[in-house]
Amino acid sequence: MTHDERGATAIEYALLAVFIAAVIAASVVIFGQEVRGLFERMPSF
Repeated sequence: MTHDERGATAIEYALLAVFIAAVIAASVVIFGQEVRGLFERMPSF
């Protein structure tokens, strides 16, 4: 593997990490209130 290929691979992994982080953040925003309501309805012990 040459130096240029390693740089391209690092950029691809960075873009993949950014995409995964964006999906997680969007999921928290979309489902956050629903999950909160679910836990609030559960009886406490």
